[in-house]
Amino acid sequence: MPFSVCSNKNAPVPFTHRSSTDKAHTFKVGSSPITHTMISARLFRSPAARSFAQTRGYASQVAKFEGKKNANGKYTVSFIEGDGIGIEISKAVKSIYAAADVPIEWESCDVTPILVNNQTAIPQAAIDSINKNLVALKGPLATPVGKGHKSLNLTLRKTFDLFANVRPAKSIEGYATPYENVNTVLIRENTEGEYSGIEHTVVPGVVQSIKLITREASEKVIRYAFQYARSINKPKVLVVHKATIMKLSDGLFVETAKDVAKEFPDVSIDFEIIDNTSLKLVTDPSKYSDVVMVMPNLYGDIMSDLASGLIGGLGLTPSGNMGDRVSIFEAVHGSAPDIAGQNKANPTALLLSSCMMLQHMGLQSYADKIQSAVLKTIASGPENRTGDLKGSSTTDHFTEQVIKNL
Repeated sequence: MPFSVCSNKNAPVPFTHRSSTDKAHTFKVGSSPITHTMISARLFRSPAARSFAQTRGYASQVAKFEGKKNANGKYTVSFIEGDGIGIEISKAVKSIYAAADVPIEWESCDVTPILVNNQTAIPQAAIDSINKNLVALKGPLATPVGKGHKSLNLTLRKTFDLFANVRPAKSIEGYATPYENVNTVLIRENTEGEYSGIEHTVVPGVVQSIKLITREASEKVIRYAFQYARSINKPKVLVVHKATIMKLSDGLFVETAKDVAKEFPDVSIDFEIIDNTSLKLVTDPSKYSDVVMVMPNLYGDIMSDLASGLIGGLGLTPSGNMGDRVSIFEAVHGSAPDIAGQNKANPTALLLSSCMMLQHMGLQSYADKIQSAVLKTIASGPENRTGDLKGSSTTDHFTEQVIKNL
């Protein structure tokens, strides 16, 4: 049973009615009450939910990097090497950065989770490192097995209010896939929607999950999408939604987009239902070359992986998680424990994510240099590509070839 919560407190809530005993705080679904306490304990941990209390303005530039160079002229970046193959691909990144003379110092950051009040939390030392440096690079993380632990990736996004996930997907010249004309950019709202973590058992055998959409979080990610489109010379923002069915929740996302679009007269806006986008993207991805797609959390999670599949998989796809102050760039593939320590891992996704990080930090020339070397190495033939790309190269050999191509 869908139950959507939106930040317009005067709007009706579908499939529910107010209880006569507590108009402000009790909802009912059938005969089962959902109290304000049940929701607020989970809802108001999310920074996006502040819009329930007030409307907030934003700076003209969302997610701008404010970091400063050290006395030696270098920036410090927190490095979360991750699990499984994370150690190997992180080593490759460090070697290539040293060879390219990138003005960065790495600060190792351990995010091995701890339980606080039976909830997964990031160690304070890691939080302090990332808050100090304002930017981090992250390898793949495995979620520990055990009661109370949830996704570390989700925990990081919640901890630092990383409201937008940016996922470009572009065909790589010289590496053949069924599609040779892919050049998409997808921006996903990263803090709420179906991933708000608000779910419970109504009665045995009936489970309810709440889809949370707020004007604050929607406005922030949509504004970022317009700014990003402008910065990479894309003429249009495409809002992907299902407001035909989710009339209040996705409807709020769509209406917010219309309002934000008025601030960007030089960037056009269009709207498309998620079903149609899915069909058209796998039929002719070139239709999306001139747009930045922006969408709520669940849709973006699925569609970004779909776009990655068009160019060869997650091993070739960069990703960045943007916050007001802090941004974390990551390889979105898994930790691959089955090949860990065997010199088989492909560091491309982490390398390209690090190039996004350099662009964010204003180090464009270094980003261009490393990205060009990586793409040239992949295009040079199967002897220089790792096994996931139908090649025979080791991680070390791939790294050496990238350094040669710098």
